[in-house]
Amino acid sequence: MFTVHKQEIEWAGKTLTMETGHIARQADGAVMVTYGETTVLCTAVAQKTPKAGIDFFPLTVNYQEKTFAAGKIPGGFFKREGRPSEKEVLTSRLIDRPIRPLFASGFKNETQVICTVLSHDLENDPDVVAMVGASAALTISGIPFMGPIGGARVGYVDGEYILNPTTDELEGSELDMFVAGTNDAVLMVESEAKELSEKIMLDAVMFAHRGFQPVIDAIVALAEKCAKEAWDVAPPAPGIAALKARAMDAVGDDLRAAYGETVKQARVEKITAAKSRAMDALVDDDNDGGAVSGVFKSLEKDIVRGSILDTGMRIDGRDTKTVRPIHSVVGYLPRSHGSAVFTRGETQALVVATLGTGQDEQIIDALEGEYREHFMLHYNFPPYSVGEASFLRSPGRREIGHGKLAWRALHAVMPSKEDFPYTIRIVSEITESNGSSSMATVCGSSLAMMDAGVPLGRPVAGIAMGLIKEEDRFAVLSDILGDEDHLGDMDFKVAGTDQGVTALQMDIKITGITEEIMRVALDQASDGRKHILGEMSKALDSARDGVSENAPRITTISIPRDKIREVIGTGGKVIREICETTGAKIDIDDDGTIKVAAIDSEAGDRAIEWIRGIVAEPEVGVIYTGKVVKVVDFGAFVNFLGARDGLVHISELAPNRVGKVTDVVNEGDSVKVKVLGVDDRGKVRLSMKVVDQETGEEISAEPKGDKEAASTDA
Repeated sequence: MFTVHKQEIEWAGKTLTMETGHIARQADGAVMVTYGETTVLCTAVAQKTPKAGIDFFPLTVNYQEKTFAAGKIPGGFFKREGRPSEKEVLTSRLIDRPIRPLFASGFKNETQVICTVLSHDLENDPDVVAMVGASAALTISGIPFMGPIGGARVGYVDGEYILNPTTDELEGSELDMFVAGTNDAVLMVESEAKELSEKIMLDAVMFAHRGFQPVIDAIVALAEKCAKEAWDVAPPAPGIAALKARAMDAVGDDLRAAYGETVKQARVEKITAAKSRAMDALVDDDNDGGAVSGVFKSLEKDIVRGSILDTGMRIDGRDTKTVRPIHSVVGYLPRSHGSAVFTRGETQALVVATLGTGQDEQIIDALEGEYREHFMLHYNFPPYSVGEASFLRSPGRREIGHGKLAWRALHAVMPSKEDFPYTIRIVSEITESNGSSSMATVCGSSLAMMDAGVPLGRPVAGIAMGLIKEEDRFAVLSDILGDEDHLGDMDFKVAGTDQGVTALQMDIKITGITEEIMRVALDQASDGRKHILGEMSKALDSARDGVSENAPRITTISIPRDKIREVIGTGGKVIREICETTGAKIDIDDDGTIKVAAIDSEAGDRAIEWIRGIVAEPEVGVIYTGKVVKVVDFGAFVNFLGARDGLVHISELAPNRVGKVTDVVNEGDSVKVKVLGVDDRGKVRLSMKVVDQETGEEISAEPKGDKEAASTDA
């Protein structure tokens, strides 16, 4: 019934198994990959006919985590998996980026890769396994995929690289890097680092590249056993070369003039006009709109790329290393806790920092378990930023990916929760865009947080590098424009401080780049990043002293753990009363740490005083001011220390004999009492007669000698 093929290797100290032929046999390619005890089912399916009327490759990658993989039931009302989590979106992008350039040129068939996590051992991240499985499924499917690729994670601990570190090993690592590529080139890098040098980062990339070569060999060995017949790819239409020549004659000069415009909007208008003329002139019975559009895009690439390689001059008149003019403003919004506007050329980010309390932390329900995140960064890309009008939608994959990249870039310099007990949310609104809005977000976020008084380790800046490569000639471009991004061969983003790299992301649109090109790009990016940091320092070079007056003030105190219940009260009654009465917000940790937050410092002080009153222990011999809360025949109960009550016996009410308690005190009276003692059950004995009720001073006892004389006389 089943024809099962299996390939197994030892990889980084654990067994990697790839199996096909048992599950999902109707997919074009299906491979079950297990690493340790983490298992992912990866499938690849492509439609048999091209999608009509498009000039791009319609590829979709879906990575999905099933909660049963970790023995969990989903939270929420419906108790089933819903919309993709941030981790699922990011991993889908992670797999998409290195495989996309490897499909055969001209292949336009709708293609879908689905990676489903079926088992998670809580040690080995499924994203590495999914990358390997997606590559294997495509390789055996017959779909025209020029792979396989491999992928691996790299950690860096005590000066040593670790291949595919476990979750525990990553916690102590200075680097979390994911690399994918073929047997001779790197295609994708995604990383977070703790201010590491460019050399360490480059060596990590090459370490990973060497590390996943056995995986590529294993995929090839599996394919030799069971790969399906390769699909035929339709050759380019016979008249494409002639059509391109006609397009060059018709609009070549117009297109060169358009790309001579340094202002984006003017350039876009001229390019659009040239494309319209090309469509009018070239669309006929033999050439449809899709073919003409594809030829026009090819013409754009030739003109832009050729000009850069031949002259070293770019679209906006810069050389390859110059960064566009930078302007930074902080404190832009009057009521925000921190804000900044960062402008670089025609790319602009309005970034706002908001400070909250522990109650504002994001609760994340991951396969590894639930955890709280006190630093959030959200990136938004409204259509007006590129002069377009369209529907406003929920954040898409791009927005989530760019926001996470900026988060990684800043994470290394964030203060610890102990040093800065605030929840921090950054929102980046891209108000103009023409290249690398994610790196503008990094710069703007750094400034906004410093404006809010967040004590960053050091300011962080980011820069996007591009590449134009034709055979043996190449040019690395600093601070790329949008056109240089989609017409070029690489998007290489580097963020960091003046001390080192904190994040690196690389996407290659060709079949890979060499170590030499990466080295040039990293060195050039380092110079650009330091230049940007210098420009940012003109607005603000360090965090402000103290947080904004609009932000809550957080005071941290500690109480004994056995007192936590008293502060909370039955059903939260006490803590709720404190919050409602004072207006403060209160967070209590299990270890007895209490954080009191209030915009009004007086409200915070009152809440702290209230809490300290609750947890304070009465001291024998100390005089307190209290309130009579109950009168009984044998005395009066007085609330004198937070919620603490004590008994003033009728004999301790006054120096003289008291016949009736209400002759001296009534409920609601304010009195001054001295603590006489506390018994082993915690009951407190108080005295009023030894305290002057007017001054609160203790009444001196009668000298012993006088008392004895009085007794003798009697």
